Amino acid sequence: MSTENLDDLVSDFARFYILTILYEKQTHGYEILQKFKSRVGKTISPGLVYPFLQRLEERGFLTYTVEPIGEKERKLYKLTDKGRNLCNYLFKRFANMVSTAIEPSLDVCAHCGCKIYEGGYTETIQGVKMTFCCVHCAESYKQDHVEYLRPKPRKRESEV
Repeated sequence: MSTENLDDLVSDFARFYILTILYEKQTHGYEILQKFKSRVGKTISPGLVYPFLQRLEERGFLTYTVEPIGEKERKLYKLTDKGRNLCNYLFKRFANMVSTAIEPSLDVCAHCGCKIYEGGYTETIQGVKMTFCCVHCAESYKQDHVEYLRPKPRKRESEV
């Protein structure tokens, strides 16, 4: 599938989020509407959901089974392997985009180098405020750098 076709298929956040709901489990259209509203806090139009589900099915990303509910029937939608692969690809693209957006605001642990998304542990060592992912990394850092942290003994005038 070309990138142009892919961008056309998933052209906005609502469609992307519909895919995330479908990725979790097989579901019916009304449940998609409910989950979207409860998770995102916005109502989504059935006029967006059902045509999108039909396009996914036409392109082989989705199948459905019919389940009887009393005298009515309900379609249960399920991603195909091709649809799950599409989602995995899109999730990676989205993760890269989010990572690029938040990277400048992240702290990095002075000991292990892991990225700190929130919180962390700060300590001032020899007048320098340092950020660590946890108190254990701070302690390890101090142990690893003990020779640099101890004040060096002054030489006597007779040794100079």
